[in-house]
Amino acid sequence: MPANAALLAARLLLAFIFLSSGIAVLGDVAGATGYFASLGLPVPSLVAWAVCIFEIVAGLSILLGFETRLSAIALAAFSIAAGFIGHYGQGGGDPMLAFMHSQALMKDAAVAGGLLALAVAGPGAWSLDALRH
Repeated sequence: MPANAALLAARLLLAFIFLSSGIAVLGDVAGATGYFASLGLPVPSLVAWAVCIFEIVAGLSILLGFETRLSAIALAAFSIAAGFIGHYGQGGGDPMLAFMHSQALMKDAAVAGGLLALAVAGPGAWSLDALRH
């Protein structure tokens, strides 16, 4: 696969997880607020809206290849933070929930790795960043 096609595919796949998550929060702010409250986060409704807006804006940035390196680094840091806040040590005494949370934590770490690779490689020729330079 040519490099520019691979970078576009990487951007599409990475953007998908953040756009779908941000849109899901937008569709159920109350549910997201409840989840963030259960994690003990302060002002959970503000956190829900901030996460929603950040995931949609940064996801669109990755998708379009606009300010890709900056967005990829910000989303990588977000993914690591979200993984540890939302999944590390979660599940209580339920082995199935503990397993699911450990898998989600590893997924967040892997996504962060992909985002860091994108930040280093850049968005490719088929991006807004390439058109601007």
